[in-house]
Amino acid sequence: MTTLDLSSVEAGASVRRERCVIEQNCGFVKLLSVRLNNTPGLNGPNYTLHNMKTRTCHGITLIGFVTVLTSLLFLYNSSSTDTPEDQIQSDGHQMNVHSQQTSYLEGYSSIIDHKPLRMHCRSCALVISSGHMTGSNRGEEIDRKECVIRMNDAPTKGYQSDVGQRTSLRVVAHSSMQRVLRNRLELLNTNQDTYFVFWGPGNYMRRGGLVYNNLRLMKQAMPKLQVYVISQLKMLQFDELFKKETGKDRKRSNSWLSTGWFTMAIAMEVCDRIDVYGMIPPEFCKSPKPSVPYHYYEPAGPDECTMYVSHELDRHGSHHRFITEKRVFANWASMFNIYFHQPEWRPAPVAENSTDSS
Repeated sequence: MTTLDLSSVEAGASVRRERCVIEQNCGFVKLLSVRLNNTPGLNGPNYTLHNMKTRTCHGITLIGFVTVLTSLLFLYNSSSTDTPEDQIQSDGHQMNVHSQQTSYLEGYSSIIDHKPLRMHCRSCALVISSGHMTGSNRGEEIDRKECVIRMNDAPTKGYQSDVGQRTSLRVVAHSSMQRVLRNRLELLNTNQDTYFVFWGPGNYMRRGGLVYNNLRLMKQAMPKLQVYVISQLKMLQFDELFKKETGKDRKRSNSWLSTGWFTMAIAMEVCDRIDVYGMIPPEFCKSPKPSVPYHYYEPAGPDECTMYVSHELDRHGSHHRFITEKRVFANWASMFNIYFHQPEWRPAPVAENSTDSS
């Protein structure tokens, strides 16, 4: 199985360790690299190598000795003065994040200036819009994460005790743009520090397309708003990732990847650890359950399991593979730092012989 090739650069190993101190976190990038190995244009996250240049004074060995001694003392003092805030606890390991650097993520381009997305979080709360969040009282827990990720037009006002009030990243489908604009006073005007990432079909999202033009106008009206679109090459890579994980061709089955799929995949590029709130396990809807609304902010809306099962079984018209996607997420969670809450569940661990091959 192919992994990111950093062997040509001696410093590459140390850079990889700085970005992914916990081996599981390295797997986030590795998974995308492995699954999309044959997809053109995949480069993965970029890392900047800062080559340190030192001056040598030939013939003056004393100065060289003093320099080495000073460096050792500096490193000792730095490591001994780390505070608990400089570390993150994850699955029994401590990760020193003092020297981590934010990376550019390829495939996400900002509106108007076309700059790449630059974001990295040590811990993320990914909040699903499910009715399972109602009455959860998880808001404070969610807001304690370094970054909070939400989807489409899911509101926080009036639901803070259950879903929190912070938003660091919001992933929005092209079909939800109008709802976001209708709720702009809450979702846009008060969240200009939030990254908005929009996805959609190429004819809508390319320059001159309907959604792109609306996003451009929105950006001109609110210059501080941080708006990004997913490139068509990246969209093809997400399609290929789904096909290689499931064996199913999305286009042939006339289905659409859900916003949840894009959000989880983006979170895996951005976050070292992901705590997912409100996502049910893939087999949850097989047995009868009390009715839970599809969205926590639409209590009279459709039932969640009814929505999932109907989409999964549909073979005509546009639909999502919600349950199939959740099987993939469960598989990823068995290998990487992904944890599910509300309801609490953990996937079965991957057998050792299957992980050794990677």
